[in-house]
Amino acid sequence: MGTQSPVPSEHTVNEKQDTSPQPKSQSPKKRGFFSRKDKDAAAVQVSKEGDSEESKAKGNLVTPVSFTSLFRFSTPFELTLNAFGLVAAAAAGAAQPLMSLLFGRLTQDFISFQLAFSNAQANINDPNAQASVAQAAAHFRSEASKDASYLVYIGLGLFVCTFLYMQIWVYTGEVNAKRIREKYLKAILRQDIAYFDTVGAGEVATRIQTDTHLVQQGISEKVALVTGFIAAFFTGFILAYIRQWRLALALSTIIPCIGITGGVMNRFISKFMQQSLGHVADAGTVAEEVISTIRTAQAFGTQAVLATKYEKDIHKSRSAELASSVYHGSGLAVFFFVIYSAYALAFTFGTTLINRGQSDAGQVINVLLAILIGSFSLALMAPELQAITQARGAAAKLYETIDRVPTIDSESEEGLRPDTCRGEITLENIKFNYPSRPDVPIVKDLSLTFPAGKTVALVGASGSGKSTIIALVERFYDPLSGTVKLDGIDIKTLNVRWLRSQIGLVSQEPTLFATSIKGNVAHGLIGTPFEHSSEEEKFKLIKEACIKANADGFITKLPNGYETLVGERGFLLSGGQKQRVAIARAIVSDPKILLLDEATSALDTQSEGVVQNALDKAAAGRTTITIAHRLSTIKDADCIYVMGNGVILESGTHAELTSDVNGPYSRLVQAQKLRGRLATTAETDEANEKIKEAEEARALEKEAAEEIPLGRSNTGRSLASDLIAQKNMEKEGHKEKSYGMMHLFYRMAHINRESWRQYVMGAFAACMTGITWPAFGIVYGKALSSFGTPDPHERRFQGDRNALWLFIIAILASTAIGSQTFFFSRTAAQLTSKLRSLSFRAILRQDIEYFDKDENSTGQLTSNLSENPQKISGLAGITLGAIVQAISTLTAGSIIGLIFAWKIGLVGIACTPFVVSAGYIRLRVVILKDQKNKKAHEYSAQLACEAAGSIKTVASLTREKDCLDIYSKTLEEPLRNSNRTSFFSNGFYALSQSMAFYVIALIFWYGARLVSFGEVSTFHFFVCLMSTTFGAVQAGNVFMFVPDMSSARGAASDIVTLLDSVPEIDAESTEGLKPKSVEGRIRFEDVHFRYPTRPGVRVLRGLNLTVEPGTYVALVGASGCGKSTTIQLIERFYDPLAGTVYIDDHPINELNVSEYRKNIALVSQEPTLYAGTVRFNILLGATKPMDDVTQEEIEQACRNANILEFIQSLPDGFDTEVGGKGSQLSGGQKQRIAIARALLRNPKVLLLDEATSALDSNSEQVVQEALDRAGKGRTTIAIAHRLSTIQNADCIYFIKDGQVSESGTHDQLLALRGGYYEYVQLQALSKN
Repeated sequence: MGTQSPVPSEHTVNEKQDTSPQPKSQSPKKRGFFSRKDKDAAAVQVSKEGDSEESKAKGNLVTPVSFTSLFRFSTPFELTLNAFGLVAAAAAGAAQPLMSLLFGRLTQDFISFQLAFSNAQANINDPNAQASVAQAAAHFRSEASKDASYLVYIGLGLFVCTFLYMQIWVYTGEVNAKRIREKYLKAILRQDIAYFDTVGAGEVATRIQTDTHLVQQGISEKVALVTGFIAAFFTGFILAYIRQWRLALALSTIIPCIGITGGVMNRFISKFMQQSLGHVADAGTVAEEVISTIRTAQAFGTQAVLATKYEKDIHKSRSAELASSVYHGSGLAVFFFVIYSAYALAFTFGTTLINRGQSDAGQVINVLLAILIGSFSLALMAPELQAITQARGAAAKLYETIDRVPTIDSESEEGLRPDTCRGEITLENIKFNYPSRPDVPIVKDLSLTFPAGKTVALVGASGSGKSTIIALVERFYDPLSGTVKLDGIDIKTLNVRWLRSQIGLVSQEPTLFATSIKGNVAHGLIGTPFEHSSEEEKFKLIKEACIKANADGFITKLPNGYETLVGERGFLLSGGQKQRVAIARAIVSDPKILLLDEATSALDTQSEGVVQNALDKAAAGRTTITIAHRLSTIKDADCIYVMGNGVILESGTHAELTSDVNGPYSRLVQAQKLRGRLATTAETDEANEKIKEAEEARALEKEAAEEIPLGRSNTGRSLASDLIAQKNMEKEGHKEKSYGMMHLFYRMAHINRESWRQYVMGAFAACMTGITWPAFGIVYGKALSSFGTPDPHERRFQGDRNALWLFIIAILASTAIGSQTFFFSRTAAQLTSKLRSLSFRAILRQDIEYFDKDENSTGQLTSNLSENPQKISGLAGITLGAIVQAISTLTAGSIIGLIFAWKIGLVGIACTPFVVSAGYIRLRVVILKDQKNKKAHEYSAQLACEAAGSIKTVASLTREKDCLDIYSKTLEEPLRNSNRTSFFSNGFYALSQSMAFYVIALIFWYGARLVSFGEVSTFHFFVCLMSTTFGAVQAGNVFMFVPDMSSARGAASDIVTLLDSVPEIDAESTEGLKPKSVEGRIRFEDVHFRYPTRPGVRVLRGLNLTVEPGTYVALVGASGCGKSTTIQLIERFYDPLAGTVYIDDHPINELNVSEYRKNIALVSQEPTLYAGTVRFNILLGATKPMDDVTQEEIEQACRNANILEFIQSLPDGFDTEVGGKGSQLSGGQKQRIAIARALLRNPKVLLLDEATSALDSNSEQVVQEALDRAGKGRTTIAIAHRLSTIQNADCIYFIKDGQVSESGTHDQLLALRGGYYEYVQLQALSKN
């Protein structure tokens, strides 16, 4: 606790109001509580939101744990250390009030000397008097030196104690936090899957990142600081009452005043804070929705409409902040008025006591300082206590998870582990609902048998309970009633890990972990006998598995082979490659049971063939349960179960089921069947068919072996790579520049230029506040020297007049502080809201390339939008005021010091850097320690998040322990670093805490010498001490704000860079030709293209195609061949590297972007709706202002999109809210609203990017009808994986390797018997 000067600076005050958990340093002058509420308040907010759903689900809120249970994982040794630390902290806390004792004694020395001196002056002719003066002077010097040396000893004691308690508590805090992090992740990984239905991976990340950080803050030095403050409070008051109880009693009246002011102010401010944060969170939701669907927003040119929607919330937040600035300003004004008036009270009542002979000047000063230090310790304790309270709240949530023992406990060692496993699975009378949706029955009284070693397929509409069966077999859930048996044994009696190690699972979206390919496949060996075999043996198994899975071919061609790292979530491999690595992982341990959950649905026909072939090989000789939407993949199964609504509709082989023409299976087959013109081959008999299938399988294996991995081109250098090299050269020229502080201030001032009057008023008020302290020093000096006047009447008159001066200063200072706070909070609120809306508009203006970059992910951009302006607002508001104030304090203090007593003034000025730097060091250590600590744990939090995000994969591979070991290793490093750096930083910190003691001792000693030799008067000495030295202590507290300054500088640079960046394809620019009437003829001429973020992957290599006006054209081909890219180039989301795209024979890059896009409508695979009404969502497609669109036009668009009847059947019709991202509607309904939106602009060109692929067969038919209707009379370009949806096209382009390899109608292409024919064959369900 750095020296407390008798007056708090206004950012101290009432830290009780601080609503955020920031790491506080323990200086006496705290920062205003607006300054740092940014990130932390937001963080708290986030974790609160995370729980709200959880707590609703549980129906009860978590009660904070007791203080002692924060330490439940500590060892006895650590607890003993902590106790030592607390003793040291209490001693350090007591040092502060003890200083006031010496300060009082020193003051009394000065006054006694002044009395002796003025007595001598009165009897100028008495030689004895003159001798007594010399004697008094000598005595005064020795007393002053003695008291000054005591100050130094207290300073040394403070140094030792501070170092001890910091070192001890920081160390134990780190060690304990590491334990809690490990225990939490261990607990998370052992939970059953039902737990994760309500708790998302994001929440786990928040808990392990934010909550453990909060707990760590609450069990580190904060506890010791609170102890120190409590000790200071008690020591201060006890000392005051011992020294002079009458005055102490009178001054104690300020405590209730401070408490009431703080309480009232806190209530209002936190109310408005909550409101403001709530609105910011709403705005964040809007931003997240818009940024995650930026392609739709740009295609429909709705940036301005959506930005306005975002700004509504931002304006609400601004008004809440403006309201709070009024309360903040007036609250601080009252608060300071109380404090400064207490000085006036002390001097008038003190004079009375001195005149009555009940006290002396030293006691008056001692009591005044002791009471102030005591009461401030209480105020300063609030934020530290808050950290502990928050830790208790955060720990409650962590402990709740740590203590939760799930019903299906993967960690338990109990349960049977049979020696052999045949693999026969039976389900008997199963009933099941998902725990997160208990009122929706999924499986109703189901009985099934999966015979050992056979392949059984499950088929049915989505939601019929297929995946549920797989989840029950893996024992991710337990059924409500009925039993699941393995080889006749109820799986509830089996050991969970043993059961899961007998099963290989391949799911629709395979999850790979961020390690090498070899490492990923090796995960399949965990929990099996091979887990601990030698590396060579393991590699042999891994290679075998990869050969079986058709993956060995592409792996060996990768530059690092099996050691190639796959990115996070397997980012660097294509879908088919990831899927095959996942298959290898599932079969590497040779499990008896293989579960395939739509293992090929996310792939295109080409990759599907290779993967399907791998699956067929993998399934041989094991019990295989396979689920598929595409029936072509399962026609060879030993048995097919058709499910609907949680019951079995029919079962049998493919041939048996298709014989019943009206059965559910036949209907599914019909829905997916193609109009194959293959009747001619119908005569071929069964035998030929078998031979053909064997040949196909061999061809597929060959293809897999020859496959070339991504990023390896087999030519020397292509045209595209030269162009890219050239582009990169240009970019080198435009490196990001970092801006200086001055430039940033200028830019922010320019953005907020309307508020300049408020800035001027605020700065003026801040200067006045800054001068308060030196002015106060002058009155203080007068008051003290008036205590030294011998005549009681003179003393009374002087005392009252000084008290009046102090009272006037109190009124002026509180007005100044109030205005300063009010004006600066207002300007900050205005700047924040401006920056938010400007940044959001700037983000929406960027081209799609910008959003492809990793650093511009939706989450990152959304959090920057809420955080960056908040960081700047701290600097542009309260902090700026504090800086102006500190500068004026230092300047005025130094000038006054030099005027009154230049020698002491110079010494004071020379010591200023030491005192000011104390504030800086305190900052580096305490606050930056917390920030660094949080940074250091980011990587480990990411690991934890990855594990929790793919918990099903982790559980099915039984790699919980493995994840935990890796996580523990990443925690070692931050712990070692912290222990290494803490020794020096704590030493510096302790030195900075005691520095003020040494400086004050020096000034007292030197001043006493000068006064005793008559060089300066007592009055001048005290003015100097107060203005210069105590002024410097005040000013040192500006460093509280350095973290704000450094983070604000970073944030401001980011925002300025964003606002200045002009994208290459600028939808806001007015340049370019405006097309008059568009017919819709589209032509690609020798187009080359690669995605800017993946320049190594060649996408289009000389694409040529022509689409005639009014025709329906389909693009078909393997995934990654460039179909979607073609559509994105037509929308001009990107520009080609070489070649040109024409519309009506106009190069599209010469046209105005926004005018050009008005002629095009896009319907994509994932329809994007925004929170709002159905009408709002459809109107986003309008090319004219929304108010000009008539109801008829809207209804006509809906009629054409096959959705009008549905909308009219809703209770609120077009005014029905669709929910965030359209969550209230089904996939098919969302897709049709998206089509209506596209049709409302009556586009000349309609682009359909897999518009039906995400739907089940029934919805697909309805949507397909709508699309066929929509395409009439306009140019339509469609991409589809399912050929049945595009066989009526006027022209089909079959694209391979970024070029058109065949084109023509469906029948022409089949006649060619080329790539398209083969593609159709792969999808044909049954032989005709």
